[in-house]
Amino acid sequence: MTLPAVIGLIIIAAILWEAFETVVLPRRVMRRLRLTVLFYRLTWIPWRAIARVLQKAKKRESFLSYYGPLSLLFLFVFWAIALIVGFGLLYYSSSTADSTHPTFLKCLYLSGTTFFTLGIGDVVPHTPVERILAVVESGLGFGFLALVLSYLPVIYQAFSRREVNIVLLDARAGSPPTATELLLRHSGPSGLVELQQLFHEWERWSAEILESHVSYPVVSYFRSQHNNESWLGALAAILDACALLIACFEDAGSRQARLTFAICRHTVVDLAQVFYAAPRSPAADRLSSAELRRMHAALAKAGWRLSDTSAANAKLAELREMYEPYLQALAAHLFVELPPWILATEITDNWRTSAWGRISGFKAILDKNPALDDHSD
Repeated sequence: MTLPAVIGLIIIAAILWEAFETVVLPRRVMRRLRLTVLFYRLTWIPWRAIARVLQKAKKRESFLSYYGPLSLLFLFVFWAIALIVGFGLLYYSSSTADSTHPTFLKCLYLSGTTFFTLGIGDVVPHTPVERILAVVESGLGFGFLALVLSYLPVIYQAFSRREVNIVLLDARAGSPPTATELLLRHSGPSGLVELQQLFHEWERWSAEILESHVSYPVVSYFRSQHNNESWLGALAAILDACALLIACFEDAGSRQARLTFAICRHTVVDLAQVFYAAPRSPAADRLSSAELRRMHAALAKAGWRLSDTSAANAKLAELREMYEPYLQALAAHLFVELPPWILATEITDNWRTSAWGRISGFKAILDKNPALDDHSD
């Protein structure tokens, strides 16, 4: 077997195995030396660097939103080109027995027309080995097309399921979502019951995120439809709220918070491992002492009986240490801004705005219909 044939076989085997691990295998691959991982590193790092240069947040988010879909298309193109080159090397190696002795470029042309099943016929295989390769490559081309057509709907279904819960969180926790706003909007007699139900739903949602984003990491690069929302920011808000209730709220409601906290923390840790993002300390504390006091004051005014002792605050800091370093690592890798624990100023929710600004007369509507207000019981 000649050297071109060996190289061609290695390329074909490597691409087919990469496609199997990326599309078919429903679990995380531990091997770090992978062509797909190298592809995303070589494309995401410069893409993220260009985004850092953009000053306006809307333009930056819009630019980043193109990467996820484009990376899929470029990955498929990369796989197709590599397979065509691999089979071209095999054709070139087997052409030694062919009296025409085609050049390598002509072998690449034969490989491309065969892979995409064009059937032009101006360059045809002559030897038995070339005919066998043509049949195998044409079958592989059909399989590759089927793989692409089946893979894209799975990706977009996972993205759609993820975004539904993020949009639903808009009216419950604000835009961007924060732990303080989530608790404020669930104060009152029935607020705790609704909050438990929300935590239960997000326990399942977090498990779906873990399953889909570990199996298909490219979904993590798909940005949310609003600039102030992200799946990582929503997950951070839920983790913050759960940690606060576990540390400072002695009630049966903290049981569901513990269950949700466990699966959400499991999700961020595993996804950090998927992207080889080592846990890191934040550049600035997301919950300073002043903000902690302001948060307790706001929640106490809304009727929440949270413990503000040194022991409770120490437990809260311990819980934060369990997940915030991984959140910071994922945020740095994906270039996502994590939401604060409590907003510095009031921000209008996405559902209260339109392309022409804030909904006209909405305050008057709320005054006449208190049941529509987020803070109502």
